[in-house]
Amino acid sequence: MALKPTIYKFIISLSDLDRDYYDTLHLTVAQHPSESLERMMARVLAYCLNAREGLVFTTGLSTPNEPDIWQRGLDDQLLSWIDVGEPAFDRIKKASRQAREVKIYSFNQKSEVWWQQERSQFRRLPVKVARFPWPAIQHLASLVERSMVCSLSISDATLYMAAKLGEAEIPCIELQE
Repeated sequence: MALKPTIYKFIISLSDLDRDYYDTLHLTVAQHPSESLERMMARVLAYCLNAREGLVFTTGLSTPNEPDIWQRGLDDQLLSWIDVGEPAFDRIKKASRQAREVKIYSFNQKSEVWWQQERSQFRRLPVKVARFPWPAIQHLASLVERSMVCSLSISDATLYMAAKLGEAEIPCIELQE
């Protein structure tokens, strides 16, 4: 019998001062049985950094040929492909041919090593790469509840989250623009 995902519900008051974007997001996020809480929260942060109409979480880990988050146009053209983690170069090369915009948000302990090894190949692609520091993601994960109301402010590429269990500051470090 297959394990079912754990469902989390977020109400996020988003104030993105960098993009002049303000909204209240009602997100239902399925945590895949093999997914860590840290990875799930990196997905939530990536969504908030790119929030706009039509942006959706995909089935992600369950479907290897889909990103974690995407946006499709009315003509079903792939507008945005957003991956969380340390994807293989070939996967992102293919994505850059399919989507108008490709972004990667890496977040874990091996993030720096991954970037050192892959940086020269990724430089050839029109993709944006950013990193969330692992200790900040771990702290953020410690604040998560199954149902949360929180506020998220984004200013100068730093995310400030306030929730019932505490606050977190998560820098989004640009590796490739």
